[in-house]
Amino acid sequence: VQLQASGGGLVQAGGSLRLSCAASGRTRSVSIMGWFRQAPGKEREFVASISSSGGRTYYAESVKGRFTISRDNAKNTVYLQMNSLKPEDTAIYFCAAPNSQWKDVTTPANRYVYWSQGTQVTVSS
Repeated sequence: VQLQASGGGLVQAGGSLRLSCAASGRTRSVSIMGWFRQAPGKEREFVASISSSGGRTYYAESVKGRFTISRDNAKNTVYLQMNSLKPEDTAIYFCAAPNSQWKDVTTPANRYVYWSQGTQVTVSS
């Protein structure tokens, strides 16, 4: 499975961005998908995840109410709509997925095995 993340950029605080993650290859090997981020000098952290049907989602407290994860299975694409962005949201964002045996949106990060390259999100104050 290959994951390609895109959509990052520079935005002012309070603005919005939408990230996309396109999956290709053996996409039947994945079920849930998630977004993670890593800020300079910090460890990578979980942002959001979504079930295979899109019916269940899970968010980090720091983004709840501002970010929305969704997916279009016909396009094998997952999205992260980010609103009310803050400078502390500045990070490299990655999409990822565990093997399809993992179906719970609260699956721990260490179970994610497929990763995209990062896309930079910079929020200026």
